[in-house]
Amino acid sequence: MTKLVLFNLTISIQKSSNFEFQPSPPPQWFGLWGRQWREDKMGVWVWKWWRDKNRCVNIIAHLFNAPLGDSEAAVGVGTVGSSEAIMLAGLAFKRKWQNKRRAEGKPIDKPNIVTGANVQVCWEKFARYFEVELKEVKLRDDYFVMDPEKAVEMVDENTICVAAILGSTLNGEFEDVKRLNDLLVEKNKETGWDTPIHVDAASGGFIAPFLYPELEWDFRLPLVKSINVSGHKYGLVYAGIGWVIWRNKEDLPEELIFHINYLGADQPTFTLNFSKGSSQVIAQYYQLIRLGYEGYRNVMENCRENMIVLKEGLERTGSFKIVSKDDGVPLVAFSLKDHHRHDEFEISDLLRRYGWIVPAYTMPADAQHVTVLRVVIREDFSRTLAERLVNDIQKVLHELDTLPSKLTSNGTIESQAVENSQKSTITHKKSDLETQREITTIWRKFVMDRKKTTSVC
Repeated sequence: MTKLVLFNLTISIQKSSNFEFQPSPPPQWFGLWGRQWREDKMGVWVWKWWRDKNRCVNIIAHLFNAPLGDSEAAVGVGTVGSSEAIMLAGLAFKRKWQNKRRAEGKPIDKPNIVTGANVQVCWEKFARYFEVELKEVKLRDDYFVMDPEKAVEMVDENTICVAAILGSTLNGEFEDVKRLNDLLVEKNKETGWDTPIHVDAASGGFIAPFLYPELEWDFRLPLVKSINVSGHKYGLVYAGIGWVIWRNKEDLPEELIFHINYLGADQPTFTLNFSKGSSQVIAQYYQLIRLGYEGYRNVMENCRENMIVLKEGLERTGSFKIVSKDDGVPLVAFSLKDHHRHDEFEISDLLRRYGWIVPAYTMPADAQHVTVLRVVIREDFSRTLAERLVNDIQKVLHELDTLPSKLTSNGTIESQAVENSQKSTITHKKSDLETQREITTIWRKFVMDRKKTTSVC
């Protein structure tokens, strides 16, 4: 999402997906990508692509400490992203749970999955599409990830798995997978269940092994049965490529794997779609062999250093509270300390005038009263950009400080909201949240009307 605006680049720092590929690959790689082979067209080139995909699976599985023998092949598939990877992992958990329940003569009509309320929307899609109840652990002030204790309390005999996030979308924080594993081991012993864990490492899967190698979150923990990761985030590849790795063959039910031979040879397949381009797989393999462990570690360390520069710059303004953690995805999530004069949505709106796309959003239940701004540090986000962003945020704060307070602007905004409320034909009493939203809407209109009289070059 890079475009030219008044001779200035609009810099999208809202997501961790890659828009650039550094450095440029040699010409022969472009020749391979230009073919855009389809997975369903078997031939000599596709066999090479199939080989490269399996090599990627094996490299990533070893990176996640899968318990593999010297000559044992890893179990995993390439997908179009972590959303598809999570769908496949969820289907494997559901089928294993169903098989076990059938063997025990128990009903299979009420499967559920336990997650935090901070999960990405793909988990809600999986639950709705495949008829699985989603049991969410609510958030709370200053704790914006899933609480392992509360998660284990919600587990019952119908729980197909507990999903932990290594790198929350909201604030980049790593959930405590080891604590979750230890608590779940004890509960399984007490109940006789064997509830497993899936780790959604879409963002953190290519970060933790290089920045925090001693952190136990992966297949070193016995209950972790599958892990997904996005290659188009910190795997440093264009969208869309994702991966899902299983602990061993027993964790992927064989009946979910299809074998076809009408393309000229036996081809096992376990994906939601059939035909797709191969360029992202080749790009992932290129990055893995070009950078290696040291190369990825250098990139991640650089991202973390630039994250610290940005965080410290925001702290020096004295206006923001940092809600992200230093140990996690290299991003900075922050909120205003004082909301009397302006809010995070106004800062986000005005930053666009300086060429920055910085999202503002509210936290999920039960922390929806907290509003946050988020800046994701990618490979192409330099120290210079971090310092420039801090300067532009200070300019925005100064500009907003010159405006009347949205809560004390001669009572105009509040009185208008009250007047609108009185004119409404709806008889029910509005909640505090509804009233605040109405005030914010009127305030935004006031700011936008003022912008129209301000020249910008």
